[in-house]
Amino acid sequence: MALAGLSALITLWLGALAQFSSERVAMPATVAAALGVVEVQAGETLEQLAGRVLPEAPVVQTVERIRALNKLETASPVAGRTLIAPVG
Repeated sequence: MALAGLSALITLWLGALAQFSSERVAMPATVAAALGVVEVQAGETLEQLAGRVLPEAPVVQTVERIRALNKLETASPVAGRTLIAPVG
């Protein structure tokens, strides 16, 4: 019983610490939550696709999101393929 109480106190303390810490630290820009289906153009890289579908977001983050959403292992998608991508 004492162990459960101690665990609860530690959890509350860590939650309070995270809340106070997050107020002081600027959060990085995030990639848009809205998703859409896009077609890869001939010769287009993931970086170019990311810039086309979400020009205001950081390219690296957008590329990583596209790769994760589509389970891509390469940065060279096949022309004509449709991919799920964040859209703005």
